[in-house]
Amino acid sequence: MRAVREMDYVADARAKAVAGVATPALAFVLEDITGPSFAHMAHGVEREATRLGHLCLVCSTEGDVRHELEFVEMMRAQRAAAVILVGGAADTPEYRERTRRMAESLASAGSRLVLCGRPPLGPGAPVTVIEYDNEGGAYALVAHVLAQGHRRVLFLGGKPDHTTAQGRERGYLAAHRARGLEPDPTLLLHGDFTRDSGHRLTREALGAGLEFTAVVAATDMVAAGALTALHEAGLDVPGDVSLAGYDDIPFARDLHPALTTVHVPYEELGRLAVRTALGRTPQTPDEHLLLGTHVVVRDSVAEVQEEEQ
Repeated sequence: MRAVREMDYVADARAKAVAGVATPALAFVLEDITGPSFAHMAHGVEREATRLGHLCLVCSTEGDVRHELEFVEMMRAQRAAAVILVGGAADTPEYRERTRRMAESLASAGSRLVLCGRPPLGPGAPVTVIEYDNEGGAYALVAHVLAQGHRRVLFLGGKPDHTTAQGRERGYLAAHRARGLEPDPTLLLHGDFTRDSGHRLTREALGAGLEFTAVVAATDMVAAGALTALHEAGLDVPGDVSLAGYDDIPFARDLHPALTTVHVPYEELGRLAVRTALGRTPQTPDEHLLLGTHVVVRDSVAEVQEEEQ
């Protein structure tokens, strides 16, 4: 031990892995590490992995499918305990086939694929799917906006083929139809989940002369961009236009006005993904877990006055 201290010796992790005595790592794979919601999920993964004595590796793919496949294969070679893939995707036959192959490849190496917020693969796949109620959250949020008397609600959505965006748009439509309303299709705009997208889409809507009394944004980041665009146009929120977001990331309460939004338990999603992957919760071949969401009412949505309806 004196020699270990004097030589600053450290054990070779690769040799320990070959010997079967190393603690397997967990891998957390996401498209954009700078996204606030993903950052909170990553925080949950890291904290739970640390609590359970596992190293957590994070990979940001920037949307490159090849990079994702290469990283998953590397984790398989290193006998990772689990690989957690995060974020929506286009639910295509190619996606299902590619992801099923990843799940089966990892399972053959004693690992587990966990999909957080990604489309499920169908029965029989050796995968755990952990989702939150995207559509239900959007339904409840838009129902709240409609209950304030709004009838022309601008929806700033994401990419049309993105499953997360699709769920939130379905909730927007369902909330209208539950009240016997058919939303104006010109009020459904598509972009991405960024602040710049919200700013651009809102400016375009105002420039095109679209009439609306409220804006529902697909994310809080989109809502932040929309808020800036509304202020730039001289409009008061919520005096002239109400505004709501989705995610309940921390800065939502610090906007002016504080943002009404949908709370998504991102950190708990991350923690649950780790506990499930490591066998702390029972597993089935195609396990599917769903977490709830709820509306957080703050100051950015106001009741429409009778003459404005």
